[in-house]
Amino acid sequence: MDSSSILYNQLKTAEPFFVLAGPNVIESEEHILNMAKHIKAITTKLGLPLVFKSSFDKANRTSSKSFRGPGLAEGLKILERVKTTYDIPIVTDVHETIQCEAVGRVADIIQIPAFLCRQTDLLVAAAKTGKIINIKKGQFCAPSVMANSAEKIRMAGNENVMVCERGTMFGYNDLIVDPRNFEWMREANCPVVADITHSLQQPAGRKLEGGGVASGGLRELIPCIARTAVAVGVDGIFMEVHNDPLNAPVDGPTQWPLRHFEELLKELMEIARVSKGKQQDQIDLTPFSL
Repeated sequence: MDSSSILYNQLKTAEPFFVLAGPNVIESEEHILNMAKHIKAITTKLGLPLVFKSSFDKANRTSSKSFRGPGLAEGLKILERVKTTYDIPIVTDVHETIQCEAVGRVADIIQIPAFLCRQTDLLVAAAKTGKIINIKKGQFCAPSVMANSAEKIRMAGNENVMVCERGTMFGYNDLIVDPRNFEWMREANCPVVADITHSLQQPAGRKLEGGGVASGGLRELIPCIARTAVAVGVDGIFMEVHNDPLNAPVDGPTQWPLRHFEELLKELMEIARVSKGKQQDQIDLTPFSL
């Protein structure tokens, strides 16, 4: 069994859930190594499987002036150093087919951004790397779409696929999380991940001084969405974590403070434990005849 399949099986069987976490974007090598050190220490202490996340390029920013990161070549060097220094798997996103091969040499999980979840050529190119593919559900998509996207990965010869809920457009500048999606996305027949930070984004919802807009967010509601997700029984939690969200160059309003990371995970673990215990011991899950 290859290393991707081994990791995939470890994540699928993780209890109570696995964690994909890290800063939204690589700000510097020093910052990313520091974040990885602290995040791994916390998840190791709690016994939660961790895949460290950060982006080398934020290609879908609202404004052309937004910080994007170090780019492909430099970003992958930094992520590889994180991987070898702290012995943790890496997840990062791709935006173009030509990025997949290089990213696949470093990342253990290749993430497909929500805007691109139906882009067949990108899905196939990512799948052919043999790495685990995490597909974020488009803000414009019904949950049923994810079964089709996951099937594109499998048809390209890769069985290691996951799908991720990250909210649905609710008007022009807001997202809403429909908890039913966590169940309906099971139709993709693979692990279901809840993005508990991006799902509280307010796209183009924050006006900037001097004109223009950027994404806002509702950081204070991250625990609410997280509690819902683990109570429903998702397999994994995706969350962007930062030591200083108020001064983060990208998506600060939807990054969770590092100082509260352990506290939130402990609460989520307890909710998951109680929820799964009730499902096993007290609740008959046989479908109702209505």
